Amino acid sequence: MDTLEELSFQIISGVGAAKSCYIEALRMSRNGDNILAQKKLDEGYNYYLTGHAAHSKLLQQTAEKADSVKINLLVVHAEDQLMSAETIKLMVEEFMILYNQAE
Repeated sequence: MDTLEELSFQIISGVGAAKSCYIEALRMSRNGDNILAQKKLDEGYNYYLTGHAAHSKLLQQTAEKADSVKINLLVVHAEDQLMSAETIKLMVEEFMILYNQAE
């Protein structure tokens, strides 16, 4: 079984890589490289899914032993990073649409 800290770092690592890909995709789209931008967005989503899978494990473990789980700052940070990655992806997708319309 993964520890709380291990799962938190898996979340942070996965969604951190996803956010980097999303920002790269945005820059590619801004420069007119729409095919590469979409590929980078997809790559980011695959990273995001690894972080999300770790988050699901964390939730499952929490549900199984709700009495003994101690939430710490690392877990809060991991969840914050997960939520920001979701938001960044949505915003990048919208900007990519705008960049495509401007061409």
